[in-house]
Amino acid sequence: MSLKNSELRPGAAPERVVSVVASPCVRQCCLDDGDMCLGCGRLLNEILDWGSADDARRRAICHSAQARLQQRRG
Repeated sequence: MSLKNSELRPGAAPERVVSVVASPCVRQCCLDDGDMCLGCGRLLNEILDWGSADDARRRAICHSAQARLQQRRG
């Protein structure tokens, strides 16, 4: 979750913004020799970046991960 400064009001509690891009994790985590998860197709650095990534970056990660999985499956 991230915090939008534009949503802060004096005296109000900060509002949280929930990401609309769900994690592609399928709970079959196992990294290959190239640090790609065999379950979701993300690279280790993408998995580590996921929590702080904005929605645009998350969509890019999902797209790349899907392409890697398809390539691996032939």
